[in-house]
Amino acid sequence: MAPYASDDSTTAGEVDEQRSGRRKAARYVVPVTVIGVAAATIGLVPALADSGDPDLPKITAQQLIEKIATSDVQQLSGTVKISTDLGLPNLGGLESGLLAGAAGQGDGGSSADPTAKLTELASGTHTLRVAADGPDRQKLSLLENAAEYSIIHNGKDVWGYDSKSNEVYHGTSSESPEHGGDRQPPATPKDFAEEALKAVDDTTSVTVDGTAQVAGRDAYKLVVKPKQSGSTVGAISVAVDAKTGMPLKFTLTPASGGAAVVDVGFTKVSFARPAASTFDFTPPKGAKVTEEKDAGKGSEKAPGTTFGKGGARDHAPKAGEDFGEGLDGMKTIGEGWNAIATFDTGGEGVPSGGAGGDLGGFMDSLGDKVHGKFGSGTVFSTRLVNALVTDDGKVYAGLVTKDALVKAADAGK
Repeated sequence: MAPYASDDSTTAGEVDEQRSGRRKAARYVVPVTVIGVAAATIGLVPALADSGDPDLPKITAQQLIEKIATSDVQQLSGTVKISTDLGLPNLGGLESGLLAGAAGQGDGGSSADPTAKLTELASGTHTLRVAADGPDRQKLSLLENAAEYSIIHNGKDVWGYDSKSNEVYHGTSSESPEHGGDRQPPATPKDFAEEALKAVDDTTSVTVDGTAQVAGRDAYKLVVKPKQSGSTVGAISVAVDAKTGMPLKFTLTPASGGAAVVDVGFTKVSFARPAASTFDFTPPKGAKVTEEKDAGKGSEKAPGTTFGKGGARDHAPKAGEDFGEGLDGMKTIGEGWNAIATFDTGGEGVPSGGAGGDLGGFMDSLGDKVHGKFGSGTVFSTRLVNALVTDDGKVYAGLVTKDALVKAADAGK
């Protein structure tokens, strides 16, 4: 059967050929730990669609994917509304602390370090201003109460500035032709749409579901759904600008129903070239400036965060495959949307019950104890990502149900 459950279908081979046109977008990967996997699902909540659906020429799923693949928007500016509902436990500051730790933030680090600051997008509601002028100039600003955090890429310089603490972080971009595309965080629906389309294969249904208007722009709606049962992903909807082919809104809803887990959308957008001064930055007087090399990172990227080439796989996980660079021993079980990442921590699992004291009791309150042929373990759940940590230190994680994780652990015995 063709990979798309519609008459507007294309083949998996054709999709592979189209992927080469989507390699320019920057990508973002965080560490694969129980909390890190959840943080990897950073979501940007959507701008509300304008009333009234536009009357646009008919288009097939294949044509719309080709339109996304060949889109080459170089200049833009706009505002993005962000919100995430992963369903993590309400633990006050603990959640943000764990996410910051997963991204590599340590004591004494600069508050302007993008590695730590951008983990804030993994929870709550945020507003971003974004601007781009080709591969050499980008700016993202996170607006907060009476404060602003910005990351600016201009030529070889990458700056992070936290107005609240008056701290500056300075690094340099790569020497690749894309100059610094490896330092650009996910800021638009395009980043997420491209990653989602990599998962398109024979396990996926893709259809065109009418039209919409987003940020005053006419758009087509592309809907991606897993055909397999057992995935926590219900559907992914992408609003694609009818003129430029650029995704304007990305929405991921869970199989369990309810509000979107992951969503990103423009409330305002312009494809005019931003003023050159947009990307100028000089550290304010009195600001504390931390150089990347002084933070112990040298010319390498911070541990746990990878932007750009090599930072994300160029295809959906295949069974038995190493999961990624820097994750030694990690393998993938299963195919498509039911793929499960597994690795051995070499430890003794999660402290539990009386044997773990107060910590064990606390961990029990966060997860569900499960048992199977593999022995016993604890499942930590969000609305999208689930992770099983067995008592002998093995980890199974993916966009799958708790039962699927137990089945995978049993099969591994």
